[in-house]
Amino acid sequence: IVADKFAADAATQTVSVDSIPEGWMGLDNGPVATAEIQKELSDCKTVIWNGPMGVFEFEAFAKGTFDIADTLAELTGTGCTTIIGGGDSVAAVEKAGLAEKMSHISTGGGASLELLEGKVLPGVAALQEA
Repeated sequence: IVADKFAADAATQTVSVDSIPEGWMGLDNGPVATAEIQKELSDCKTVIWNGPMGVFEFEAFAKGTFDIADTLAELTGTGCTTIIGGGDSVAAVEKAGLAEKMSHISTGGGASLELLEGKVLPGVAALQEA
C-alpha cells in the first residue's frame, strides 16, 4: 500500500513493490505480500516479531500489521511460540487486542535481538561484574 504523503488522510494505491509511483512511499503491506508472509509463517514453531508491517497508527496502513498479528495469535493457539519484541510491535498487538494471545511480549526489541545474536548487553554485563 503506497501513499502520496505520510499522513492519515493520504491518497493510497495498492501496487507491487516494483511499481511504486515516483514521489510515493510504501506504508503497509498489500494483500499479496501479507498472504506470502502468512504462508511462510504457517509451519513455524517459533516466531520472533520485531517491527510492525506498516504505519499501523494510521488506519489506512494498519491492515498488514493487524493481519500478521491475527496470524501470530492463531499460530500461538496451535503451539507455536510467538515472541513480540519492541515497543512499536507491542503497541500494534495491543491495539489489535491480541497481546494476551501471544506467548511473550517484550518492549526490548533491539536489545532482545542482540541477546539472541549472542551479544552481551551492557546492563547484563554490569550485573555480572557487580
